[in-house]
Amino acid sequence: MAETMNPQRPPIYLYTDGASSGNPGPGGYGIVLKCGTHRLELSGGFALTTNNRMELLAVIVGLESIRWANAEVHIYSDSSYVVNAINKGWLEGWKRKGFAKVKNVDLWKRFLMVYRRLRVSFHWIKGHAGHPENERCDALAVAAGAGQAEAGVELPEDTGYLAERALF
Repeated sequence: MAETMNPQRPPIYLYTDGASSGNPGPGGYGIVLKCGTHRLELSGGFALTTNNRMELLAVIVGLESIRWANAEVHIYSDSSYVVNAINKGWLEGWKRKGFAKVKNVDLWKRFLMVYRRLRVSFHWIKGHAGHPENERCDALAVAAGAGQAEAGVELPEDTGYLAERALF
C-alpha cells in the first residue's frame, strides 16, 4: 500500500532509457532512480519489441517502483515520443479519442494508472550526449535486451507488442 504524502520527503529523480536492436528486435529498458542519498537501478529485456515501447516501459516501471503516494517525481528521458506525449498533451487527446489508431495502448493505459498517483514532471535530455545517468540507463537497456539475446539468454515475449503487431 502506498504511503501518504509527507512534505518532508525529497523529490525523486527518475532517469530512463529504452533500446531495441532492429526495431523491432530484442530490446530492453534501463532506469536510474535517485532520492536523497539513495540510488536504485532497474532493467529488463524482451525478445521482440520496439524502441518506443521500451522508452515508455522504462518510465512505467520506474514510476511503479515508487511507493509514496503524491511523490514529487522529475523524469528525465531522451525519448521525444514519451516526453512530448505528456508535455504537448498528445496523451490526453489520444485518450479523448478512445486511443483510436494509437500504438502502445496497453502501455499508455498502464502509465495512466501510476501517473495519476504522483506529481510528475517530464524533462527531455539529449541522448548519447554524455549525461552520466542517461548513459547508464542506455547501458542497462542495451545489456538487458540485445546484450542478453547475443549471450544466448532466452528473453520473455513482449505480449503487448505481439498483440499490437497483429492489429497494425
